[in-house]
Amino acid sequence: MMREALHKWIFEVRRKLHCMAVLIGVAAGGISAGMASSLADVATSGPIVEVRRPAVAGAFYPAEASKLREVVNGLLSAAVCPQVPGKIRGLIAPHAGYEYSGPVAAVAYKALIGQTRATDAGSSHQRVIILAPSHYADFNGVAVTPAHYRTPLGGVKLDPLVSELATHPPFAFRPKALVEAPPWASRRGLSSHDPRPDTYEHSLEVQLPFLQVGLGEFRLVPLICGRVDPKVVADVLAKRFGPQDVVIASSDLSHYHPYEVARALDLECVRRIRELDIRGMQQQEACGKTPILVLMHLAQQFDWEPILLSYQNSGDTSGRKEGGVVGYAAIAFCERSTAKSSEPKAKKGGGGDGVNPLPNDDRSTTSPTNGTTQPLTMEEGRLLVQLARRTVEEVVRSGRLPAVRPEEFPKKFHEPKGCFVTLTKHGQLRGCIGQIFPREPLYQAVMSSARSAALEDPRFSPVRPAELPELEIEVSVLTVPKPLAFSSPEDLLAKLQPHRDGVVLKIGPYMATFLPQVWEQLPRKEDFLSHLSRKAGCAADAWRGPNVEVQIYHVQAFEESQFVTRH
Repeated sequence: MMREALHKWIFEVRRKLHCMAVLIGVAAGGISAGMASSLADVATSGPIVEVRRPAVAGAFYPAEASKLREVVNGLLSAAVCPQVPGKIRGLIAPHAGYEYSGPVAAVAYKALIGQTRATDAGSSHQRVIILAPSHYADFNGVAVTPAHYRTPLGGVKLDPLVSELATHPPFAFRPKALVEAPPWASRRGLSSHDPRPDTYEHSLEVQLPFLQVGLGEFRLVPLICGRVDPKVVADVLAKRFGPQDVVIASSDLSHYHPYEVARALDLECVRRIRELDIRGMQQQEACGKTPILVLMHLAQQFDWEPILLSYQNSGDTSGRKEGGVVGYAAIAFCERSTAKSSEPKAKKGGGGDGVNPLPNDDRSTTSPTNGTTQPLTMEEGRLLVQLARRTVEEVVRSGRLPAVRPEEFPKKFHEPKGCFVTLTKHGQLRGCIGQIFPREPLYQAVMSSARSAALEDPRFSPVRPAELPELEIEVSVLTVPKPLAFSSPEDLLAKLQPHRDGVVLKIGPYMATFLPQVWEQLPRKEDFLSHLSRKAGCAADAWRGPNVEVQIYHVQAFEESQFVTRH
């Protein structure tokens, strides 16, 4: 509980610093003369010889080396992560105490370590750039730590890039900063009359033991982000990003909301990241929003693909769901098979389906052909379920989609259609991801949805190979959603057809869908819409308010049990 109280204190300090910064003019780029004498403004030149002492050893993670190594190895051993389709070039990893965010951070680092150990010539990631938010200091730009880091596991040497970056604005060794010393600083011997943004910062430090255990030797570029344009930071880093570099954005997600509210907020945030939606991400709640945005800009330039590895919150990891929770996600940014590893693209790269199977605004305004083709036969349904099963088993075991020949599929499978793939285990939901609007041939949509349902549904950990025999698979093929006109909430209720209509609910910029199968759990129309409203991240009664749009669609659903008996 003491660690939880510490985390809440840090959250309050960040809000306090923000208010103070506005009052004294930091946000505008100026600091009053009365404050200037108390701010760090010392240039560092020549070779870096200083060593930064660990600030949160014994609080966020064990202070004893053997115990720390044991804890990290235990977290890594317990972590379950999917194989990613390409080389990892970036990660998002959380930074709370290991009791809370350690299981999620371990998934991120296990994926990275797995690729490193698979190479023949030592570490494939020799330089690690860590972008971390500032919890104790308010300043403009990016603070480059002018000191080698140390943890209970030993020292971490800086890369020469550190000195080079410090000469390129907005990077600097000692930016002017208003630093708030935490109450525990003096007790830990960390009091300083000349603190830097990194002096008390935990968000970068807690990443290092995972890297020390997993990578062994590596060179560090430690960057603490203040008030800065993420694109400017990304542009500077992109020009210096090498083939053996990896960039890590340190961030937690929403802070201290009720459990269900936090999940809705976090899933929306993860969706924006997965879609590389810069504008949408700017509106999300994450303490490391700036580091995440820098990584997203880099992903657009290099055409990296974001892959969700794990999502949980502190209620899931600690078992304490009352009193507000903090969200954590592990997301890998991987090279696509056609991407260039060290040459930025001239234009923005593609996005992805996202963890929430909803289109962005551009997709929702398109109107592809459909609705006039004949329904699928039972034999065609059997082939779709068979394809989904084959896909799930292949991606869980190897991380790759199965090789298929387009000519092996019936003509209807080449028509663009929306679909969902639902996985259940012993009658309980195990994953459900899909595409509402047609944008690729049906067979491709089934494969991509099956992959996402098995590995990327943020409500669940990735499916493990041992679970494959226990899964039941259902494929739902959708008609194109059509607008449903209604004059009032009561009119909407009157027009909905339970057990027949799939519903897309849009409330302002927020959107969510329920398949017709959900009517079985929520047969009352009011309950159906209230739960759908909450799924979209809105209040339960928001469907009765303004700026509400509804679209309906129908499905053909094919269950695996219709075609095969599984024991």
